[in-house]
Amino acid sequence: MRATRASRPRPAIRSRISRRCSNAAAARADTVATSDDAALDSLFLPLDVGEITLPPGEGGVLFLRARAGAWLHAWPRSVFTCEQGFKPANDELAQYRLRAAAQVDADRRFPLVLVLPPRQRDESRALLARAIRHAAPGGIVVACQANSEGARSGEADLAQLAGPVRSLSRHKCRVFWSEPVGAHLDPALIDAWLALDAIRPILDGRYVSRPGLFAWDRIDAASALLAEHLPSTLHGHVADLGAGYGYLSTELVRRCERIQAIDLYEAEQRALEPARLNLERAIAAAGRPVATTQFWHDVAHGLERRYDAIVSNPPFHQGRADRPELGQAFITAAAKALRADGELWLVANRHLPYEATLAARFGEVRRVAEREGYKVIAARGARA
Repeated sequence: MRATRASRPRPAIRSRISRRCSNAAAARADTVATSDDAALDSLFLPLDVGEITLPPGEGGVLFLRARAGAWLHAWPRSVFTCEQGFKPANDELAQYRLRAAAQVDADRRFPLVLVLPPRQRDESRALLARAIRHAAPGGIVVACQANSEGARSGEADLAQLAGPVRSLSRHKCRVFWSEPVGAHLDPALIDAWLALDAIRPILDGRYVSRPGLFAWDRIDAASALLAEHLPSTLHGHVADLGAGYGYLSTELVRRCERIQAIDLYEAEQRALEPARLNLERAIAAAGRPVATTQFWHDVAHGLERRYDAIVSNPPFHQGRADRPELGQAFITAAAKALRADGELWLVANRHLPYEATLAARFGEVRRVAEREGYKVIAARGARA
């Protein structure tokens, strides 16, 4: 904590903000370093302006869906316990020597809980309910969302769970926080919203999934197109990169009888268990043994195993911005991991510029199908 605060302790939450204090706080907040992550920067506004104080001691703040940013240079890192289930973001936190887990033990309690709720409503409500559960008696929950990502709904949801909330606005975001957690809690609603994150049947019970995963309650049209064109000759040890809840892997089992093992690689930790369950069911239905392994992994860092075939519907955006370099990194990782006669089967949006990377990494590249704005590409002769 900065020295200017240590000399004058403040209560955990003030009862109201006067116009004079608000103006002074805003001026002070303007001096805080910012990044290109507006919601992350705005989350710390109540701390920056002194409306909330940082608890003393190590690990006193739980940060759900934590992301690295300017706050790392403004606050003592030892105070934070971070939870982040998205592997690239988790790896970045670990680089700063932060305590970063895929999921924090459910019975741990903290005097201050920070949270960056996602856009998907059920997932967001479940995360806010978890934040309340992790708050110690008298603790505070602080959340922030972009206005365009559901900030008003998020504020209303926190109020439903915990009673009165307060809020500030900055950078087209809203940061909102509870009064000290206690008398206003609705335990039944908390339990109901926690259950919103549970793995559940989808598509008339053909698969299981959970809110917030990619295309969580449907079969993505691009993946369906790729599955339709997968050759039955794929064999041996196969990898599914960016597996999601496991749809493509189940199609590999169903269509390719010579496959002996499938490895699923997925960056979102919450997808691993649904993928395992879906693949387990597909193998049972096929009536033949197929070895499986799930990896919580950032494919851009490369793969350690070698494969006879790789399939992928790679991600191409983070938030709302196109990031074609993500798919290009998947192609590069696949080329390095394939055996000499191995095959890559890839689906992508038609506009994505993958052809140059494919040509640089493979001796033979062909467009197998094109429909509804998607393209299926097969590549052989990997150049590691």
